[in-house]
Amino acid sequence: AQASASNYEKKKTRVTNQIIRKGWLTVSQAGFMKGVGMGSKEYWFVLTAETLTWYKDEEEKETKYQLRLDGVRLRDLEAGFMSKRVSFALFNPDTKNLFKDHKQLELSADNQETVDSWKASFLRAGVYPERESSEDKSLQGEIGTLDPQMERQVETIRNLVDSYIRIVSKTIRDLVPKTIMYMIINNIKEFIAAELLAHLYSSGNVSDLMEESEEEAQRREEMLKMYHSTKEALQIVGDIDTHTISIPTPPPVDNSDFDPRRPPAPPKPGGAPPIPGRPPIPSRPT
Repeated sequence: AQASASNYEKKKTRVTNQIIRKGWLTVSQAGFMKGVGMGSKEYWFVLTAETLTWYKDEEEKETKYQLRLDGVRLRDLEAGFMSKRVSFALFNPDTKNLFKDHKQLELSADNQETVDSWKASFLRAGVYPERESSEDKSLQGEIGTLDPQMERQVETIRNLVDSYIRIVSKTIRDLVPKTIMYMIINNIKEFIAAELLAHLYSSGNVSDLMEESEEEAQRREEMLKMYHSTKEALQIVGDIDTHTISIPTPPPVDNSDFDPRRPPAPPKPGGAPPIPGRPPIPSRPT
């Protein structure tokens, strides 16, 4: 009897803690897992009916942490100023810490479709979105007092309907501009085929319509002249660069002999005496 009871408990545990989803998510809150060496990066998450466990990689050998989902709720988060990732958070509605001194676990994905898929998976695990207290009271007043199982089923159906409405709304927002553009293009195509071509053919000779105007011909000639002038200028510049030979500059001239502040050199023997009132003639360097 004891063996059968233990087997029943094991089978019940396997059924209740079945794996719902696996995938990559990013822990957006950098300081959430400082105590166990976890930062803001991607981890491999495994969601079951009772726990959320994340690992270092897909091999699921190194467990980072395991979170019990009893009483945990889910809420959407606004995207950061410089971030394009879609985020959501897990928290305890009774203001208890979810892990050590942290109130919530912030997770993010690359796009809204991945986040919506994870929300649906959390819904299967019994993690419901955050609701306003007024909504809970109105729901309780409409359907009366329910047992926990019935209340869980009603909440599940309600969240599934909300998720379906969001998907339908997003699909309509995506299809409406495409449909409008499709109709505009079709109307333009019909106008060109039915009216515009008929008007062009009835206006006269088609070759006259294809002739180049005088203004365009003059502009084309000017552009051709500018092109040929630029081409010749580039050829001249190229010839100058290839045929020019640079010659080193000569050394500077020593004109210190012509400095008026220099005292006059003594006359050579046998030279003519200096003329009064006239500065002496400087001697040539030998």
